[in-house]
Amino acid sequence: MPPTGTLGELTAASHQRAAIVAARVHELRAAVHDLPPPPPFAQTLRGSTVRVIAEVKRSSPSKGVIALNLDAAAQAAEYVNGGAAAISVLTEPQRFGGSLTDLRDVTRQVTVPVIRKDFLVHPVQLWEARLAGASAVLLIVRALSPELLRELMDAMAETGLEVLVEIRDERELDLALQVNAQVIGVNNRNLESLVIDPSTAPRIIPLIPRYCVAVAESGMRDKGDVLPSALAGADAILVGSAISASHDPATAVRALSSIHRHER
Repeated sequence: MPPTGTLGELTAASHQRAAIVAARVHELRAAVHDLPPPPPFAQTLRGSTVRVIAEVKRSSPSKGVIALNLDAAAQAAEYVNGGAAAISVLTEPQRFGGSLTDLRDVTRQVTVPVIRKDFLVHPVQLWEARLAGASAVLLIVRALSPELLRELMDAMAETGLEVLVEIRDERELDLALQVNAQVIGVNNRNLESLVIDPSTAPRIIPLIPRYCVAVAESGMRDKGDVLPSALAGADAILVGSAISASHDPATAVRALSSIHRHER
Protein backbone atom coordinates (compact mmCIF):
# COMPACT_ATOMS: atom_id res chain seq x y z
CA MET A 1 0.00 0.00 0.00
CA PRO A 2 1.41 3.44 -0.89
CA PRO A 3 2.40 5.73 2.00
CA THR A 4 -0.34 7.90 3.48
CA GLY A 5 -0.49 11.05 5.60
CA THR A 6 2.45 13.42 5.63
CA LEU A 7 4.83 10.84 4.19
CA GLY A 8 2.45 10.23 1.31
CA GLU A 9 2.28 13.96 0.54
CA LEU A 10 6.06 14.37 0.66
CA THR A 11 6.66 11.29 -1.48
CA ALA A 12 4.13 12.46 -4.10
CA ALA A 13 5.84 15.86 -4.25
CA SER A 14 9.21 14.14 -4.70
CA HIS A 15 7.85 12.14 -7.64
CA GLN A 16 6.81 15.44 -9.24
CA ARG A 17 10.23 17.03 -8.69
CA ALA A 18 11.99 13.94 -10.03
CA ALA A 19 9.87 13.95 -13.18
CA ILE A 20 11.10 17.45 -14.00
CA VAL A 21 14.77 16.43 -13.97
CA ALA A 22 14.52 12.75 -14.94
CA ALA A 23 15.67 13.44 -18.50
CA ARG A 24 18.98 14.78 -17.14
CA VAL A 25 20.08 11.48 -15.67
CA HIS A 26 22.64 10.79 -18.42
CA GLU A 27 24.00 14.34 -18.17
CA LEU A 28 24.42 14.05 -14.42
CA ARG A 29 26.05 10.63 -14.71
CA ALA A 30 28.60 12.04 -17.14
CA ALA A 31 29.32 15.02 -14.88
CA VAL A 32 30.02 12.72 -11.92
CA HIS A 33 32.42 10.53 -13.87
CA ASP A 34 35.65 12.36 -12.98
CA LEU A 35 34.78 13.32 -9.40
CA PRO A 36 36.97 11.93 -6.60
CA PRO A 37 35.28 9.49 -4.22
CA PRO A 38 33.47 11.17 -1.33
CA PRO A 39 34.42 10.55 2.32
CA PRO A 40 33.26 7.11 3.53
CA PHE A 41 29.98 7.15 5.46
CA ALA A 42 29.41 3.79 7.15
CA GLN A 43 32.89 3.29 8.55
CA THR A 44 32.79 6.77 10.10
CA LEU A 45 29.83 5.68 12.22
CA ARG A 46 31.57 2.81 14.02
CA GLY A 47 33.29 3.13 17.37
CA SER A 48 33.02 2.69 21.12
CA THR A 49 30.83 5.76 21.51
CA VAL A 50 27.58 6.65 19.76
CA ARG A 51 28.43 8.71 16.69
CA VAL A 52 26.34 11.80 15.94
CA ILE A 53 24.90 12.51 12.51
CA ALA A 54 24.00 16.17 12.93
CA GLU A 55 21.23 17.52 10.75
CA VAL A 56 20.81 20.89 9.08
CA LYS A 57 17.09 21.58 9.36
CA ARG A 58 15.20 24.85 8.95
CA SER A 59 11.66 23.58 9.45
CA SER A 60 9.60 20.39 9.57
CA PRO A 61 5.98 19.26 9.25
CA SER A 62 5.90 18.34 12.94
CA LYS A 63 7.52 21.45 14.43
CA GLY A 64 6.99 24.15 11.82
CA VAL A 65 9.74 26.77 11.70
CA ILE A 66 12.89 25.71 13.57
CA ALA A 67 15.63 28.03 12.27
CA LEU A 68 14.38 29.76 9.15
CA ASN A 69 17.50 31.86 8.50
CA LEU A 70 19.98 29.10 9.24
CA ASP A 71 23.20 29.23 7.19
CA ALA A 72 23.69 25.61 6.17
CA ALA A 73 27.47 25.72 5.72
CA ALA A 74 28.13 27.66 8.92
CA GLN A 75 25.81 25.38 10.90
CA ALA A 76 27.55 22.27 9.57
CA ALA A 77 30.96 23.70 10.53
CA GLU A 78 29.70 24.25 14.09
CA TYR A 79 28.45 20.67 14.21
CA VAL A 80 31.85 19.36 13.17
CA ASN A 81 33.51 21.54 15.82
CA GLY A 82 31.24 19.84 18.33
CA GLY A 83 32.34 16.37 17.24
CA ALA A 84 29.74 15.36 14.64
CA ALA A 85 30.88 12.31 12.70
CA ALA A 86 28.69 13.14 9.71
CA ILE A 87 26.25 15.81 8.55
CA SER A 88 22.70 15.30 7.30
CA VAL A 89 21.33 17.95 4.97
CA LEU A 90 17.63 18.14 4.24
CA THR A 91 17.06 19.04 0.61
CA GLU A 92 13.24 18.83 0.58
CA PRO A 93 12.11 22.37 -0.30
CA GLN A 94 8.45 22.69 0.65
CA ARG A 95 8.09 21.41 4.21
CA PHE A 96 11.72 21.44 5.35
CA GLY A 97 13.07 24.54 3.61
CA GLY A 98 16.04 22.71 2.12
CA SER A 99 17.73 22.61 -1.27
CA LEU A 100 20.52 21.05 -3.28
CA THR A 101 22.33 24.37 -2.86
CA ASP A 102 22.47 23.68 0.88
CA LEU A 103 23.94 20.27 0.14
CA ARG A 104 26.61 21.72 -2.15
CA ASP A 105 27.48 24.46 0.34
CA VAL A 106 27.88 21.97 3.19
CA THR A 107 30.01 19.47 1.26
CA ARG A 108 32.33 22.32 0.28
CA GLN A 109 32.59 23.47 3.90
CA VAL A 110 33.26 20.24 5.81
CA THR A 111 35.45 17.19 5.29
CA VAL A 112 33.23 14.68 7.14
CA PRO A 113 30.72 12.62 5.12
CA VAL A 114 27.44 14.33 4.24
CA ILE A 115 24.13 12.56 3.61
CA ARG A 116 21.33 13.91 1.45
CA LYS A 117 18.14 13.52 3.44
CA ASP A 118 15.02 13.71 1.29
CA PHE A 119 12.14 11.56 0.08
CA LEU A 120 14.00 10.07 -2.86
CA VAL A 121 12.09 8.07 -5.45
CA HIS A 122 14.13 8.14 -8.69
CA PRO A 123 17.73 7.33 -9.69
CA VAL A 124 18.24 10.86 -11.04
CA GLN A 125 18.03 12.11 -7.45
CA LEU A 126 20.95 9.87 -6.52
CA TRP A 127 23.07 11.40 -9.24
CA GLU A 128 22.04 14.89 -8.08
CA ALA A 129 23.30 14.01 -4.61
CA ARG A 130 26.60 12.60 -5.87
CA LEU A 131 27.25 15.64 -8.06
CA ALA A 132 26.58 17.90 -5.06
CA GLY A 133 29.29 16.09 -3.10
CA ALA A 134 27.23 13.79 -0.89
CA SER A 135 28.68 10.58 0.49
CA ALA A 136 25.29 8.96 1.08
CA VAL A 137 21.54 9.33 0.67
CA LEU A 138 18.50 8.36 2.70
CA LEU A 139 15.99 5.82 1.39
CA ILE A 140 12.78 5.34 3.37
CA VAL A 141 11.38 1.82 3.10
CA ARG A 142 7.79 2.93 3.80
CA ALA A 143 8.00 5.50 0.98
CA LEU A 144 8.97 2.96 -1.69
CA SER A 145 7.57 -0.19 -3.17
CA PRO A 146 9.86 -3.21 -2.68
CA GLU A 147 10.60 -3.09 -6.43
CA LEU A 148 11.56 0.59 -6.39
CA LEU A 149 13.64 0.14 -3.24
CA ARG A 150 15.62 -2.60 -4.98
CA GLU A 151 16.00 -0.48 -8.14
CA LEU A 152 17.43 2.42 -6.17
CA MET A 153 19.72 0.16 -4.16
CA ASP A 154 21.00 -1.40 -7.35
CA ALA A 155 21.73 2.08 -8.75
CA MET A 156 23.92 2.90 -5.76
CA ALA A 157 26.86 0.83 -6.97
CA GLU A 158 27.30 2.97 -10.06
CA THR A 159 26.91 6.30 -8.27
CA GLY A 160 29.51 5.53 -5.61
CA LEU A 161 27.09 6.58 -2.88
CA GLU A 162 26.32 4.77 0.34
CA VAL A 163 22.79 4.61 1.69
CA LEU A 164 21.01 4.90 5.01
CA VAL A 165 17.93 2.70 4.74
CA GLU A 166 15.25 3.89 7.12
CA ILE A 167 12.77 1.54 8.76
CA ARG A 168 10.26 1.62 11.62
CA ASP A 169 9.29 -2.01 12.30
CA GLU A 170 10.36 -5.65 11.97
CA ARG A 171 8.77 -6.14 8.55
CA GLU A 172 10.65 -3.17 7.12
CA LEU A 173 13.87 -4.47 8.68
CA ASP A 174 13.37 -7.69 6.73
CA LEU A 175 12.92 -5.69 3.52
CA ALA A 176 16.08 -3.66 4.24
CA LEU A 177 18.11 -6.83 4.78
CA GLN A 178 16.71 -8.36 1.58
CA VAL A 179 18.27 -5.49 -0.41
CA ASN A 180 21.59 -5.85 1.46
CA ALA A 181 21.37 -2.61 3.42
CA GLN A 182 24.59 -1.93 5.31
CA VAL A 183 23.43 1.11 7.29
CA ILE A 184 19.95 0.85 8.78
CA GLY A 185 18.18 3.70 10.55
CA VAL A 186 15.26 3.11 12.90
CA ASN A 187 12.94 6.11 13.05
CA ASN A 188 11.10 6.68 16.30
CA ARG A 189 8.73 8.93 14.36
CA ASN A 190 5.93 7.50 12.24
CA LEU A 191 6.26 9.74 9.19
CA GLU A 192 2.65 9.17 8.19
CA SER A 193 1.11 10.34 11.47
CA LEU A 194 4.19 12.25 12.77
CA VAL A 195 3.76 10.57 16.17
CA ILE A 196 6.97 9.71 18.05
CA ASP A 197 7.29 6.45 19.97
CA PRO A 198 10.68 6.56 21.74
CA SER A 199 10.57 2.81 22.34
CA THR A 200 10.81 2.01 18.61
CA ALA A 201 14.57 2.28 18.10
CA PRO A 202 15.53 0.50 21.35
CA ARG A 203 13.16 -2.34 20.39
CA ILE A 204 14.30 -2.80 16.80
CA ILE A 205 18.04 -2.06 17.00
CA PRO A 206 18.96 -5.33 18.80
CA LEU A 207 17.45 -7.18 15.83
CA ILE A 208 19.82 -5.52 13.34
CA PRO A 209 22.78 -7.78 12.43
CA ARG A 210 26.13 -6.68 13.85
CA TYR A 211 27.61 -6.38 10.35
CA CYS A 212 25.22 -3.47 9.75
CA VAL A 213 25.57 0.02 11.17
CA ALA A 214 22.48 0.78 13.29
CA VAL A 215 21.25 4.38 13.56
CA ALA A 216 18.57 5.66 15.93
CA GLU A 217 16.53 8.57 14.58
CA SER A 218 14.13 11.24 15.90
CA GLY A 219 13.04 12.52 19.28
CA MET A 220 16.46 12.82 20.91
CA ARG A 221 17.34 16.07 22.63
CA ASP A 222 19.74 15.11 25.43
CA LYS A 223 21.81 12.27 26.85
CA GLY A 224 18.80 10.76 28.60
CA ASP A 225 16.98 10.41 25.30
CA VAL A 226 19.99 8.74 23.67
CA LEU A 227 20.84 6.21 26.39
CA PRO A 228 18.09 3.65 25.60
CA SER A 229 19.33 3.36 22.01
CA ALA A 230 22.98 3.31 23.13
CA LEU A 231 22.19 0.46 25.52
CA ALA A 232 20.39 -1.35 22.69
CA GLY A 233 23.54 -1.21 20.56
CA ALA A 234 23.02 1.80 18.29
CA ASP A 235 26.20 2.80 16.48
CA ALA A 236 24.94 6.31 15.76
CA ILE A 237 22.09 8.74 16.24
CA LEU A 238 20.63 11.22 13.79
CA VAL A 239 19.63 14.46 15.51
CA GLY A 240 18.03 17.47 13.84
CA SER A 241 15.52 19.76 15.50
CA ALA A 242 17.18 20.06 18.91
CA ILE A 243 20.57 21.08 17.57
CA SER A 244 19.31 23.14 14.62
CA ALA A 245 17.38 25.30 17.11
CA SER A 246 20.32 25.62 19.50
CA HIS A 247 22.08 28.96 20.01
CA ASP A 248 25.31 26.99 20.46
CA PRO A 249 25.25 24.11 17.95
CA ALA A 250 28.78 22.91 18.71
CA THR A 251 28.03 22.52 22.42
CA ALA A 252 24.70 20.87 21.65
CA VAL A 253 26.43 18.24 19.51
CA ARG A 254 29.28 17.80 21.98
CA ALA A 255 26.79 16.89 24.71
CA LEU A 256 25.62 13.95 22.60
CA SER A 257 28.92 12.78 21.14
CA SER A 258 30.60 10.97 24.04
CA ILE A 259 27.95 8.44 25.05
CA HIS A 260 29.30 4.88 25.27
CA ARG A 261 27.39 2.25 23.36
CA HIS A 262 26.78 -1.42 24.11
CA GLU A 263 27.50 -4.12 21.55
CA ARG A 264 24.52 -5.75 19.90
